[in-house]
Amino acid sequence: MKTIITHALIINEGRSFTGSVLIDGCFIKSIYEGVYNDADIPCDVDKVIDVGGRWLLPGAIDDQVHFREPGLTHKGDIASESLAAIAGGVTSFMDMPNTQPQTTTLEAWEWKFARAAETSVANYTFFFGATNDNIESVRSLRGSPARRYLPGVKMFLGSSTGNMLVDRKEAIRDFFKLPGLLIAVHAEDEDIIRRNREKFVSLYGADNLDISFHSKIRDAEACFSSSSAAVKLARELGTRLHIFHLSTARELSLLDRGPLLDRRITGEVCIHHLWFSDADYQRFGNRIKWNPAIKTAADRDALRQAVADGVISVVATDHAPHLLSEKEGTCLKAASGGPMVQHSLLAMLELAAKGFFSREKVVEMMAHNPATLFRIDRRGFVRNGYYADLVVVDPNKPQKVAPENILYKCGWSPLEDYTFSTSIYKTFVNGFEVFAAGRIPDGNHGMRLEFRG
Repeated sequence: MKTIITHALIINEGRSFTGSVLIDGCFIKSIYEGVYNDADIPCDVDKVIDVGGRWLLPGAIDDQVHFREPGLTHKGDIASESLAAIAGGVTSFMDMPNTQPQTTTLEAWEWKFARAAETSVANYTFFFGATNDNIESVRSLRGSPARRYLPGVKMFLGSSTGNMLVDRKEAIRDFFKLPGLLIAVHAEDEDIIRRNREKFVSLYGADNLDISFHSKIRDAEACFSSSSAAVKLARELGTRLHIFHLSTARELSLLDRGPLLDRRITGEVCIHHLWFSDADYQRFGNRIKWNPAIKTAADRDALRQAVADGVISVVATDHAPHLLSEKEGTCLKAASGGPMVQHSLLAMLELAAKGFFSREKVVEMMAHNPATLFRIDRRGFVRNGYYADLVVVDPNKPQKVAPENILYKCGWSPLEDYTFSTSIYKTFVNGFEVFAAGRIPDGNHGMRLEFRG
């Protein structure tokens, strides 16, 4: 089937221009620059979609989500959360291993791919989880044909949801020595967190530590200590190290600069660390409790500037749904994490509208760079021969985040009641129109992502 999208403002590879895109099956066949008249449409086109000047972008690629399947499906699953993703213009996701069972064996990893093939409306892949004693499974995977489906190994250097802490120095070193493999880390220093926790419990009592203590317990020093140790080891061993959810200004000094493909040490920042600061704890409470914790306004502002300057490589979500009942209690008891994938692209475009960075930078951080950094095959750009993963944004139709339009299985968002100045008009996955002005067509058209090199 051939579909042509006409009269779009195409935002791609640092440019914004009026044009049209011809889709043939799963792929982009042609890109036309300039106003495309009806008389110019090829006679064999099956469908014409005139988007009336709306913005056309490559679909966002989220390199860190927790879709909760298997084992935690009361608050999210691959079907529900991939649906929320495409409604937000996210066409591909990389899921984390801290499920039940954990994705730390070949059997568990392959099960996720089989499940996604049945239920995902977005493209998908799954990180393999590191433990203190499963490196042989990763070695065997590296040498198998399935290697082309592996984005990398996820390593928790600080404990978080799922308790997958890797704390044996020998195990960490062995993983970092694996050639050609990207190691993605959650970096927080357990000893510092423990000391801070004990300090505040002794001063105020465990039952009196509200959300305002979260960023004091999981503080900036805990993040920098762990991140800097990981970077030091990675530089020693030549590891490709990707630091997830950077939350402090100081950690930015650890990252490589220069062309993205030449960087060995890269970093990701998440929407919540760009949107909120610790001043927002009083208003939002445990709804904005994440690990690592949201830090100061100065940290948030430095992260925003790092996006604008290209110091940060990727913007993602760490989408991690919990039921609101699980978010109750003190900062020691409330679950860490929150849902974000349906609203991440809109949030970034909102920050762009406020002047923190350009729309072109949003596309770079959320589509181009994830595809380049992870060496994803033919995705992340509006290019001839690439998969037609596209999103059309309506710049003139605001969208209010409200319970009736939230698609997360957990049923809430930390952004509820906020009205974005833009909205998602259409989303295409592998050439199929999977979301259209609030309507969700039937069928699962997501494919497993493949990685080059």
